[in-house]
Parts: sequence; structure tokens; C-alpha cells
Amino acid sequence: MRLSSEKSRLLTWISILLIIGFLTTIIGSYIVSRDTIRQNVVEQALPLTSDNIYSEIQKDILRPAFISSLMASDTFLRDWILAGEADQTQISRYLKEVKEKYGMISAFMVSDRTDHYYYADGLLKTVREDEHRDEWYFRVRKMKTDYEINVDIDMANRDAMTIFINHRVLDYNGNFIGATGVGLTLDTMTDIIDSYQARFHRNIYFTDHDGKVMLAGKSMTERGRITDMPGVASIASSILNRDVRPTQLEYRHNGESVLMSSRFIPELDWYLLVEQNITDDVLPVRKVFALNIAISAIVSILILVLTLFAVNRYQQRLRLIAGTDSLTGLLNRQAFELVFRQAMLDAERRGKPLCAILFDIDFFKNVNDQHGHLAGDRVLQQIADITRNALRESDIVTRWGGEEFLILLKDCPLEQAHTLAEKLRQTIADHTFVLDSKNVKLSISLGITQYSSRESLPAFFSRADKALYEAKSKGRNQVAVSFSDSEDRRM
Repeated sequence: MRLSSEKSRLLTWISILLIIGFLTTIIGSYIVSRDTIRQNVVEQALPLTSDNIYSEIQKDILRPAFISSLMASDTFLRDWILAGEADQTQISRYLKEVKEKYGMISAFMVSDRTDHYYYADGLLKTVREDEHRDEWYFRVRKMKTDYEINVDIDMANRDAMTIFINHRVLDYNGNFIGATGVGLTLDTMTDIIDSYQARFHRNIYFTDHDGKVMLAGKSMTERGRITDMPGVASIASSILNRDVRPTQLEYRHNGESVLMSSRFIPELDWYLLVEQNITDDVLPVRKVFALNIAISAIVSILILVLTLFAVNRYQQRLRLIAGTDSLTGLLNRQAFELVFRQAMLDAERRGKPLCAILFDIDFFKNVNDQHGHLAGDRVLQQIADITRNALRESDIVTRWGGEEFLILLKDCPLEQAHTLAEKLRQTIADHTFVLDSKNVKLSISLGITQYSSRESLPAFFSRADKALYEAKSKGRNQVAVSFSDSEDRRM
């Protein structure tokens, strides 16, 4: 025992030293890789991604701007206005076709001659200079540029917040005659942002000049002001700088470092914010780190396991030999007594019946005398196989001694035990044993008893033996039952 303890301590120290060596190498490699990734994100990946996203957003906004430009230069639209706007169905049909063909949420035209606001379903209203909602039109009429992009509510779509591209319409002499354009809902832009986020693996959102979040992906739940957001609030003043050039910033939130690139977009009068949680980029390194930890642990454990394998296998073989009958492969008597004690405690605790069947082979001595002990051994092996196949998986069979076998039936009442015993008796009686090229018929006698609460082990087995003796005394090849004093003796 002392030698075994010293070997265990030595193997433990060897395993500890191996693990320490592995951990030192793995942790050092992890720290270097993490710092390299962070530096790469700060200096290259995030600025480049921010530029790409900005280009993509410009492209998605320029497409509807191009459509509105085509509408403004369309001779039909200009001729229709100059002709006096006689047939409103013509302009409605035109706007509806533009809307459906290009997948816009809105297509509109306002005539400067009549101040009529037309959309896909006809005449929506007449714009007025004193109406707050119509300020955009009178602003467009005065502006020098060809078009503007602004965010406003769309009366034609239940006041949905919409990004409008408003384009000036000029006649053939360059005089202002109206405004036309298309609109994209913020929901459409939200889907576009979600696609950006999925593609670039960054968090993207827009704020106005006051820091209020105006547009973001569906995954962003906080839509207040960045001045009130945890972490972002610490750099909010640096974000709202109206600088069209990218500004690289960093803040911490929940113990994690978040890198940010911000820039002002004059066309929208919004700020584009692109965030990257450095944890996402370090995650693959962490996975490799965890994998290396697991591999080092496995290697260390294998050293201990392989060293102890021979000893454990030898000990298991000894236990198997000690608890198993070498001839039949069944439990031997010593092992069965341990199993029985556990089954007895379980039956007491759960209140379930526990029965035993003790049987031996009738006139087995004649088999040995007439055919030899090797033939007798074969008979015992076959009897053991037949018994295992005739019982439930939960039942336990042991070679009790010589030609005697004992069966322990868990959760089995006496009536069911009697049925199983009778089935086993008949199966063996019908079986033909071939001994020395001769067909031999054998039979068994069986004694049954049911465990009685708080009954001692010797008393229980004594009653089983008594039942077996009764079966033999009545002529063999039959089943007898031994009842306790508290049991009903009727079967």
C-alpha cells in the first residue's frame, strides 16, 4: 500500500510539471496572438472596413438618387407638367410604374405651377408654404444643387419614417417647374444595415447631430442617445465632431474593449458609426487556446493512465476471477452474497418483492459417473446458458455450488417467480443434451421463496434450501415453494 501511494504521488508531480509546462507555452502564445490581432484591427482592419461600408452606403443611396435623376429628366414628366397636368391618371400610372419597377416605397412629383403633390395613387394634397410638412419642397425650389437626401415622414405611407431623394425638375429652358423623386423606408435601410453587419461582422448605426440613434440594425436594442449609452458616452463628444474624415476611437464596456470608427455624412446630416468588439476577433485565438489546454490535459492524463493501466487491468482481472465462476461465467457464491445484500436493502427501501429460486440438477452424479467429468462440465455450462436466456435482464444467476444454481429475482412477486421457475424447469426438461454421441434428457428440481422484511440472509437461504429439498422429496423435476410465517400459502 505504501509503495502504491508513493507511485501515485510521483505520477501526480510528473503530471503537474507537464501541465505547468504546457500552460506556460500556451498562455504566452495566446497573449502574443491577441495583442497582434488587436494592433491589426486598430491600424488596418477597422479603418478599411469603415471605408468599405461607407462606400456601400453611398452606393445604396446613390441608386435611388440616380432613379430620381432619371425621373427629373424624363421628357414625359416635364411635358405633362408643361401641358397643364390635364390627365392625372397618366402621372399616377407613371409614378406607380417607377415605384414597382425599382422597388421603392414611394414615388412622387410636385408641380410648381399648381402646387399639387402627386403619388402612385393620384393626387395626395396641395403643398403650402406655411405647412411644416411641406418645408422640404420650398427648400428644394430654392436650392442650387440638383437634389437632396433628407429623412421625413411619408404621408402616403402612414407617416412612416422615410429617406427621400428630392430632385429638382427643370423645363427645357432651365426654369424650375417642380420636384420629383423616390423614397426608401427606414426599415429598408435597416435590412441593408443588417446585411452589412452580417458581411463585415461589425456593429453599424447612425446618429443625428445630437447623438440620437436614428438608424440601426435589428440586433441593436438601445435606440436612445449615445451620450446616455454605457461605454459610448465616454467618447460621445469626440464622435459628434462633424468631421467627414474617419475618426478612430475606443471605449470599454462590461470589461471588453470596443473599437469604433466614426464619420459625418453631409448628405444625411448623420454620423456613421462602425463598432468592432475586439473579443469577436480574439475568439478564434481563445478557441485554439482552449483546444490546446484540452490537448495538454489529455496528454498529461494519458501519461498517468498508461502508467496505471497495467496495474488497473491486473486488479480488475483479480476482481473478475474472485467474483466469477470460471466454468459457467456466472457469479460465484461470494460475489452473489454482496449483490444480494444490496438487493435486499433496495427491496426494503422501495417496498418491492424479492424472490429467490434455488435449483439443482437431478441425478447429476450419474452424468459424471457414466460420461465423465468433462461431460458434466459441459452440462453445467449449458444449464447456465439456458437459465440466462430464460430469465429477465435484471435477474441475477449464480452457481451456488456443485450442481446447484441460485437465481435472484428483483421486483418479482412469488406468483411470477413460480411461473418463471416452472418455465425454466420445462425448458430444461425439453432440452436434449448430447453426451458421448448420445442424446440425454435431464431435469431439475426447484425451490422458491420470497424475502420477508428484516429476514436474515441465512434464514432466507435456509427457506430456499428447504423448498428445494421438498421438491426432491416429492419425486424431483418439480417446483416447491417455501412460505414465511406471514405469507399467504395459497398459489
